[in-house]
Amino acid sequence: MTTSSAKPQVHGIFDPATWTVTYVVHQGPGTACAIIDSVLDYDPKSGRTRHTSAAKVIDYVRSNRLQVQWILETHAHADHLTAASYLKAQLGGKTAIGSHITTVQQVFKGIFNLEPGFAVDGSQFDHLFAEDEEIKVGELSGKTLYVPGHTPACVAYQFGDAVFVGDTLFMPDVGTARCDFPGGDAKALYASTRKLLSLPADTRLFMCHDYPPNGREVSFESTVAEQRARNIHVHDGITEAQFVEMRTRRDAGLEMPVLILPAVQINIRAGEMPPKEANGVAYAKIPLNAL
Repeated sequence: MTTSSAKPQVHGIFDPATWTVTYVVHQGPGTACAIIDSVLDYDPKSGRTRHTSAAKVIDYVRSNRLQVQWILETHAHADHLTAASYLKAQLGGKTAIGSHITTVQQVFKGIFNLEPGFAVDGSQFDHLFAEDEEIKVGELSGKTLYVPGHTPACVAYQFGDAVFVGDTLFMPDVGTARCDFPGGDAKALYASTRKLLSLPADTRLFMCHDYPPNGREVSFESTVAEQRARNIHVHDGITEAQFVEMRTRRDAGLEMPVLILPAVQINIRAGEMPPKEANGVAYAKIPLNAL
């Protein structure tokens, strides 16, 4: 493994409206890249979408003469809409997610009573990654890590010493993700955190979100050593039983994310909008008293 592939360049773009970080990982100007967890701006009051966040990604890619090979999702997000489809149209590349997205599609096709033609085989994405499957980004080689718990389809992506953890972990003073969405499992999340924290101590961990407490600045990079020492939910010494009790209690008092209903419908379609109806307009459904 070359030095550049062992320590790839990572550029994070923070979206303050959704507290989400989109990453571009590459080996330097003029090389191939992957985009991870993009954001499509969405106004819940008007139902309008914009491309402000995606434009920042496009500007970075083009200014560094990067060639997009992959547009990756760590899971079907509940807190923001993905811009994967838009970025693919603008920059090329293949969309991809973990293979267990099919489980999430099956659940939410029922919850939203989606059109009969909505496929639950993941075919909306260009590729579904199996566990430990290799990901090639030019000369950069990575792999997929299954990390279920927040959702049954969560994956992390590892490139050299950099791991993009999705919603499995947050910064040490924030802790871990909720497990009360359909298919969530606190025991599975605990196991996933231990899987990530068993990596070498100096492994860089990149969060999908940051919700900074106590007025601290936004931060989204940590290390395995920092997480094992200071993560308020899963530092060394926390047992599975302690974690499950804490996570279950906390989740019982959490409100649903503001954008969960439109976001999940779009994200299980790889960022495509629902089919337009007879009047030429696409609609997102709002199931009443279902979640």
